[in-house]
Amino acid sequence: MDPQTRARLAAIEAGLDEMYGPRKLTPSGNPVSELVSTILSQNTSDTNTARAFASLKERFPGWQDVVDAPANEVVDAIRTGGLANRKAPRIQNALSEIHDRYGAYTLDALAGMTTNDARKELTSIDGVGPKTAACVLLFALGKPALPVDTHVYRVARRTGLIDERTNTDRAHATLEAMMDGDADRTYRFHMEMIAHGRAICHARNPRCAICPIRSACDYAAKHEQHASQPGSP
Repeated sequence: MDPQTRARLAAIEAGLDEMYGPRKLTPSGNPVSELVSTILSQNTSDTNTARAFASLKERFPGWQDVVDAPANEVVDAIRTGGLANRKAPRIQNALSEIHDRYGAYTLDALAGMTTNDARKELTSIDGVGPKTAACVLLFALGKPALPVDTHVYRVARRTGLIDERTNTDRAHATLEAMMDGDADRTYRFHMEMIAHGRAICHARNPRCAICPIRSACDYAAKHEQHASQPGSP
């Protein structure tokens, strides 16, 4: 990381931590549940994710029950999470693959692997992409894997931490490397970037005037320069 980027990152982390922190990583220790929950979380709110997961576990107490159930019953159980017709088969297929691979519904073997090896193992499961894998590794196992969701990606691009041309897959590796293998730091950064994206750095009409990290943001600098030009609206 070049000195300019390092200084920018330090300013962003300090500003976000002051506004949204402190955040403490407390791994759940249950990577299978985390995997299912992360699949459920796609394109929906945290509240709906929690409701869908609770409904799934109430209807099907064990993972084998989920796998054995007719697909339409799993769809019905997770309907509150949205996109149930897509998520139900992904969950059933992922659980089946885990059992075939390990002989049980467990991903505990990941705990003894390096972050990169565990990531490769997870993403080899059909339907598990970089963000889902990172969520499982960080939230369940406390590994320094950085999930890049739409908020993290937007804020990182606007601030200039990553190039405008960087795609989401590359963003995972680039931003994660900036965390220097520190799981607590990775967690704080991830959670606080999401909080900032939701509260201030909106996709449309970001609230730059009250942004605590605007002094380190390329997007804010460009817009402030434009606003200061004669004749600008």
